[in-house]
Amino acid sequence: MPVPFRRHTALTVASATATALAAGMLLTAPASAAPTDGPSIHTLQGTTRVSPYAGQHVTGVSGVVTGVRVNGSRGFWFQETKPDDNPATSEGVFVFTSSAPKVAVGDAVRVDGTVVEYVPGGAASGNQSVTEIEKPAVTVVSSGNEVPAPVAISAGTVPGTFTPQGKASDDGYVNGLTLRPTKFATDYYESLEGMNVRIGSSRVVGATDPYAELWVTVKPRENATERGGTRYGGYAAQNGGRLQIQQLAPAAQQPFPVANVGDTLAGTTEGPMDFNQYGGYTIAARTIGKVQDGGLVRESAKPGRDDELSVATYNVENLDPTDPREKFDALADGVVTHLASPDIVSIEEVQDDNGPKDDGTVSAEQTLKKFTDAIVAAGGPRYAWRGIDPRNGEDGGEPGGNIRQVFLYNPDRVSFTDRPGGDAATATAVVERDGAPALATSPGRVDPANPAWEDSRKPLAGEFVFRGETVFVVANHFNSKGGDQPLTAARQPPVRGSETQRHAQAASVNAFVRQLTALDKKARVVVLGDLNDFEFSETTKILTKGKVLRSGIERLPADERYTYVYQGNSQVLDQILVSKGITSFRYDSVHINAEFAQQNSDHDPQLLRFRP
Repeated sequence: MPVPFRRHTALTVASATATALAAGMLLTAPASAAPTDGPSIHTLQGTTRVSPYAGQHVTGVSGVVTGVRVNGSRGFWFQETKPDDNPATSEGVFVFTSSAPKVAVGDAVRVDGTVVEYVPGGAASGNQSVTEIEKPAVTVVSSGNEVPAPVAISAGTVPGTFTPQGKASDDGYVNGLTLRPTKFATDYYESLEGMNVRIGSSRVVGATDPYAELWVTVKPRENATERGGTRYGGYAAQNGGRLQIQQLAPAAQQPFPVANVGDTLAGTTEGPMDFNQYGGYTIAARTIGKVQDGGLVRESAKPGRDDELSVATYNVENLDPTDPREKFDALADGVVTHLASPDIVSIEEVQDDNGPKDDGTVSAEQTLKKFTDAIVAAGGPRYAWRGIDPRNGEDGGEPGGNIRQVFLYNPDRVSFTDRPGGDAATATAVVERDGAPALATSPGRVDPANPAWEDSRKPLAGEFVFRGETVFVVANHFNSKGGDQPLTAARQPPVRGSETQRHAQAASVNAFVRQLTALDKKARVVVLGDLNDFEFSETTKILTKGKVLRSGIERLPADERYTYVYQGNSQVLDQILVSKGITSFRYDSVHINAEFAQQNSDHDPQLLRFRP
């Protein structure tokens, strides 16, 4: 999970200054001292993402301090007072001091130090670099100066195209490309790196998180969702109006505002433009706006009809018995109040009975009993459950947690067809019984020995009967996007390396569904879960190959298609798909978590209803 500002490890000081100087040590200029002019900041920044001075020691770089950071990556920003007329060159730069900086906003300073290109998160993160001065000796020339006027960022200043594409000769890297700030949004933000910037009242598109950060958009009409967010609808629709907001003042001095998606961060937010490891371009705010409540409420699905089978998927985010009672109660309320107690619920990220403690425990009986008891207490049915315990440490997720998918079902509405023999390593098979497809083991795992499922959750298949009709359900939790390069990566388009495994997983599930429908083209199959990929992705295309499945969420209006909010982008990760045997259905993405600062899970559950 992101930790704001944690960017640097401790650095030793080595500069022309005496070695006794600590990094960032303050020097006070004598009254008679004559300043030594060094390169201007805009010259130092240059017209690309990489400074022409990278690796060089510079002296006498002058400007006025615009922001001071005393926690995490300690240092300060200062800005040129005599800007040039080139829109591609930034007038500000960050000075990394390691220890708490001994300057204040409004100080005029001269800085000696080494120019570096620092990559937040390290080279493996894929992030762009940030031009900085490290190992500095800082001289305060005067104090109480006016801070350079902020650059106003608005819908009219941010270009519509998100980012340039790197040259093939450079393997797609954009660092060496000349910035075109009137053409590309990321070039525009890069041209402001380290500078004092300002936004006016802006809609919140990513709720406040536990790390005191939120996301806003300066383009309120850009792919707007029905509830005030910004929808990520394709790899070429990255939503350039998004900016992350953090604040420079420690929380003890100024509590960070708590906001939900659709709220407004009203008034002025102002401070230096930073580039953060966990989200890219970020305003490190000296002044931050006030939250105006947008009135967002948690959705509730209407009760289904008696002759409809209702099936849901819900990622309960590493649920284990050591979680507080409040989490169990809130998740149970989600099932009962907001999902209207579906007949079948596939829950993902169910941990074993002692959570992340790694002692070989794999059973989740205590977790499931506590959860189903909470559902009853919330007024819901007494769900039964079916699942298969994984082998210890083989299914990924939080170490020691042994997450898995589990079917909850209401035995008053639906029956489960038990066929013994299913375990962590045994693949269930599609067999013919009485002229119809059936599962050899139920519950059973789909293709668990396939390398596609290495260190990842194996699909869980179950055979259900509703009103005399058989329905096959396959619960999934595909591998995560961990390790993919960010949208603002130095390489464009970013490398999405995690897709390779999901593609193989999708092919495995697609093949299993084909076996069912080959025996009966009208077989009713529901494939659902946290697929960790978008409805427009190649993963989904492979999963639906041959039209054996069709997406449920794509039946919704575009502005309602999302299940998760990441870095201000409302996007699809959780899906329910159906075979041709399910001729008509109703679908709902029930928004109860992802848009809220107070979350019970980071995913919104999905609900499907149909008449078999």
